[in-house]
Amino acid sequence: MKTTQQEHRLGVSKNTLVTRNLKIKPSKSKRIEEALSDIDRLYGMDKVVYNEKNRNISLAYDALRLCIDDVEKILKLHDIQVSADRWNRFKKEYYRFVDQNVKDNAKQEPWSCH
Repeated sequence: MKTTQQEHRLGVSKNTLVTRNLKIKPSKSKRIEEALSDIDRLYGMDKVVYNEKNRNISLAYDALRLCIDDVEKILKLHDIQVSADRWNRFKKEYYRFVDQNVKDNAKQEPWSCH
């Protein structure tokens, strides 16, 4: 029986791997490429893909090491803005909540009443 094991980059655990999607405002493609390159180099980043047609950035990262704010900081450095529509704002807040929850749960000692 074969077991298929998906490999992840160094610093990425499958237990704390999360996927995120952000829509960005129109920007120069060179700035986007530079930002994606910087994001891709973050320790704990597993994958970053840009869909030019939909202006959507798809990310996969270890939430124990990174959070959505780390990605947004790099986007801001390259003068790229995340779309401010209601759905995108809702997703960002949810991503922040889940990222923090992953970090908080990793610090907890497992316990059992049995």
